[in-house]
Formats: sequence, structure tokens, C-alpha cells
Amino acid sequence: MIIIVNKKRFALSVACIAAAVLLAVGLAARPVKKIIYPLKFSDIIYKYSEQYNLDPYLVMGVISAESRFDPNAKSHRDAKGLMQIRDDTARWCAEKFNTDVSAENLFDPETNIAIGCAYINYLLQIFGGEVETALAAYNGGQGNVSNWLNDGRYSSDGKRLYKIPFGETERYVEKVLARQRIYRKLYR
Repeated sequence: MIIIVNKKRFALSVACIAAAVLLAVGLAARPVKKIIYPLKFSDIIYKYSEQYNLDPYLVMGVISAESRFDPNAKSHRDAKGLMQIRDDTARWCAEKFNTDVSAENLFDPETNIAIGCAYINYLLQIFGGEVETALAAYNGGQGNVSNWLNDGRYSSDGKRLYKIPFGETERYVEKVLARQRIYRKLYR
């Protein structure tokens, strides 16, 4: 019996099988994960992480969760840019941190990351360095988190949340923390 094989298809099949085997044994996992979890704007991230005393991998996790590193991202709630900053938050940060920021430049990566890092730093200070609590406030609002901390159903010590009543915010915190770990492992 003679089997006629299309050489291009055969080569592609062999390449796909080889890639699957490499993935299965973990040899190609890191390069593939870097495609799934890209890192852009690292110089800006490191600059403002250092300036605001933040873990750069946390900032990467926030950006990944918020915009997947798309500087032109815009949410249905009108949050803009890499770290999904709303106009009112940008105005508040500009006044609070004495910076020149306007809603028009929220799509600029440097401006957006600078504001986002300043705001995360502020939230960490307000919430005693509790990362999960600060992230909940970043997503669900500072006022909501303050109320939850004063409610025994969500916090037993007034500092940490053991339950987040907004499902979206709870998933957000988990997603950012998971991505922080991934970015630390991939880009350290």
C-alpha cells in the first residue's frame, strides 16, 4: 500500500505535535505564557512603581486585569486607558497629588500609569497597607470598602475584608492577585 502525504501538512502536523509535547512537559510553557500575559510599558511601570513604593508586579496585574495592556481601552463606565481611570478619579488625583492631569490625556500610558500608581499608593495608605482591601477599593470604590470594613458581615477587625459583597469586585481582587503572581514568575 502506498500512502501519499502532503509534505506541508505533514510538517505542520509534526510541528503541532512537537509543540503540544513541549507544552506537556513544560519546556515551552514560559514563552507561551508570555504571549498570554504580555508585558508592555515596563519602563513606565517600574518608574512609577518605584516612585510610589509599589510592587511593579502588582501594577502589571492591575493593568492586565483592567485593560490587557491596551492603552486605548475604554469601559462602559467611561474608565480610560491602561489602568482604567475615570475622569472624576483623574481630577481628584490631580488635585490631591498636585499633578497636571486632564481627562484628555488618560489614554497616554505614562499619564495613566502615573495616576493609577498614585491612586493605588493612596488606597494602600488609607487601608493600612492591606493589598486586597486597596484593590477592592480600586474596583468597588473607597466609600463602599469603608462601609464594608465597618460591617461585621464583611470584616472582623475593621482592617481586612474576609468577604466582599460585590461579586465583580471579589473576582477582580482574585484576578489581580493571580496575575501579580504570574507576572512576578514570568518577568522577575
